[in-house]
Amino acid sequence: MSKKPVQKSTSTKPLFMWAGGKNKLIQKYLPLLPGGIDSYSEPFFGAGAMYIWVQENLKPKTCYINDINEDIIRIYRCIKSDPQRFIDNIKQYETIYLPLSKERRKAYYYEIRNKHAWEFDQWDDYKLAGTLYFLMKTGFNGIWQINKNTNNRFGTPSGLLNQKDSLFDYNNIIRWHELLQNTEIYSGDWKDCPTSDFNFYDPPYRDSFTNYGTGWGDTQATDLITTSLSTRGIVFICNRDDGTDWIERNSNGYYIHKFPITYTAGRRKKEGDKFKAKPATEVLLIKL
Repeated sequence: MSKKPVQKSTSTKPLFMWAGGKNKLIQKYLPLLPGGIDSYSEPFFGAGAMYIWVQENLKPKTCYINDINEDIIRIYRCIKSDPQRFIDNIKQYETIYLPLSKERRKAYYYEIRNKHAWEFDQWDDYKLAGTLYFLMKTGFNGIWQINKNTNNRFGTPSGLLNQKDSLFDYNNIIRWHELLQNTEIYSGDWKDCPTSDFNFYDPPYRDSFTNYGTGWGDTQATDLITTSLSTRGIVFICNRDDGTDWIERNSNGYYIHKFPITYTAGRRKKEGDKFKAKPATEVLLIKL
C-alpha cells in the first residue's frame, strides 16, 4: 500500500438517498483509509458513497460491487450499459410529474408504485429500473420498504413531493456510467462477491427496523466478521453500536473505531408531533 490518501471532494454523488449511507462518515474514516490500491470490493453496495470516494481518489483498476437487492443492482447495470436508454425512461416520468400539483403528484406516485408492484413482469430491464428510480427519488427519505399490498415489492410511502425544476441529475447519471466501466456488478450473497486489496462491508444494522426483504442478525454478523478474518487485503466492516458489548466480544482480530453520527433518514426520534434527528454511534472494524 502507498501513502495515505489526500482528501479530495468527489464530483459524483450517490444516485439516491439511502438510509445508513456513509457520505458523512467518510470524513471520519479518512485517516484510516488505505493509499493506492489495484482493486476494491463492496459486497453490500446500497448507494455506493464509499465506492465513489475510492474510485475518484484511489483510482483502482478493478472494482467489484454486489447487493442482494436485484432491483437496486438493475439500476446500476442499466446505467453502465446504456445510460441514454435509462435516461429516456426516467424523463417520461419527470415530464408528467413536474407540472402536477402536490395532491396530484401524490396520486401519480401511488399509481406508478402500484404498476411497479403488479405489472412489472410485462416490462424490460430499463422500464423496471427507470420506474423504481422515479419511485426512489420521490419516495420517503431514503427508506427501502416492502409491503404485502405492493406484492412484496417496493412499498415506501411518498415523500415531500416538493421538487421544483427537475427530479434527476442527468450529468450525475453519466458520471456513474463512466465510473462503472471498470466495475464488475453482482447481485447475490455477499460471499460471492470477489475479494480485493480493499474490502468494504456495510451490512444492515444488527438491530435495524428497516425492511430490506432479507434477514440480518447476530448469526449473519458473526459469520461476516469471522469469514473476513481470512479475506485477503484490508477489511473494513461497518455497523451500529447497540449499547451492548456485542461488538467487543465478537471482533477479536480487528481494530475497533467508534464515531458519533446523527441519523436524518429513517432512524429518528419522535418528540411530540415532530421527528428529531437521533444521535447514535457507528462502529468500524478494521483488519489490516
